[in-house]
Amino acid sequence: MREYLLIAFTSIAVTYLLAGLARRLAFRFNAVAMPRKRDVHTRPIPYFGGLAMLFGVAAGFNLAVHLPWLSSFALVTHDALAIVLGAIVICVVGLIDDVVELGALAKIAGQLLAAGVMVLFGVRLFWLPIPGIAFGMDTSLSIFFTVFIVLLCTNAVNLVDGLDGLASGIVAIGSAAFFTYAYILSYEYEIARATTASVITIVTMGVCIGFLPWNVHRARMFMGDSGSLLLGYLMAASMISFTGQLDPSQITRTGTGMLSTYLPLLVPVGAMALPLLDLVLAYVRRTVKGKLWFEADKEHLHHRILRLGHGQLGAVNLMWLWAAIGSFGVVAAGLFPSPWTFAGIAAAIALAAYLTWGRRHRANRAGKK
Repeated sequence: MREYLLIAFTSIAVTYLLAGLARRLAFRFNAVAMPRKRDVHTRPIPYFGGLAMLFGVAAGFNLAVHLPWLSSFALVTHDALAIVLGAIVICVVGLIDDVVELGALAKIAGQLLAAGVMVLFGVRLFWLPIPGIAFGMDTSLSIFFTVFIVLLCTNAVNLVDGLDGLASGIVAIGSAAFFTYAYILSYEYEIARATTASVITIVTMGVCIGFLPWNVHRARMFMGDSGSLLLGYLMAASMISFTGQLDPSQITRTGTGMLSTYLPLLVPVGAMALPLLDLVLAYVRRTVKGKLWFEADKEHLHHRILRLGHGQLGAVNLMWLWAAIGSFGVVAAGLFPSPWTFAGIAAAIALAAYLTWGRRHRANRAGKK
């Protein structure tokens, strides 16, 4: 655990310290978010938070491959290079978009290129780790699903990045939950393949925490597409290196019940539950209205919470709470499948629901009086 903590602190420090420099560069290159009708902020805010995150990612991985215990895993050393190279590609695409605002097809091309880097280095899905079923994939199917997951995650995080600190906080929470389970598999059960995922998630959590002081309300800078695409790419990489490369026979012996044996499939989904839900709802909503899926609107989950009467900071805190329940709830239910665990999760959901919708009901009652 000490090596992981050192990686986390390194990623946090590098990201935080370089964010100020990235902010100055954003002003120099006129990479500034001007207020638009669909935006919540009311003053120009510089981008390039993703640039600081990229250096935090590189520093975290560079440290990981030189630490005594983690460097003993050939998988970590091999996968680290592929993931960092892909991260550079996706971040550069985002930086260009932050300056000149690329079209949707250009951004998708950049995401495909980053996914191609991972595939080229062998970081791709090989099977779905369903206990008792070794669902192996041939090369073409493996590449297709790997690219699909990268596109899914990058666009999901990009869409949820709509309020100060929202995306970085949600990804930090999801990464922390994901790391908890990956660490247990890698350290307690000595499953080497889970070690790469534990490194990716602790680095991702670190860069998010390092960036949050610059991004929480009132934000001094935004991560921009360079950051949201990067975080989505890292979450996709952790899913692919974890879920798609675990031997199903290894998973079975780690579980104590039906739910825990399916955790390698459920944990990544729980970690990305809110961004993925927002993405699906946006796709359905825009399709029903006859719009293209990438056409912006003000109907995202955070917009809906704001309309319930919550302020921006309150809305972000609520979204963080829901993210924590979804991600840590899945891990807790799988590792400790007892009635007390499920009762605690139910109580947390009830509290989150009250905090989310109770304000509107109180306002309605006050209005009637």
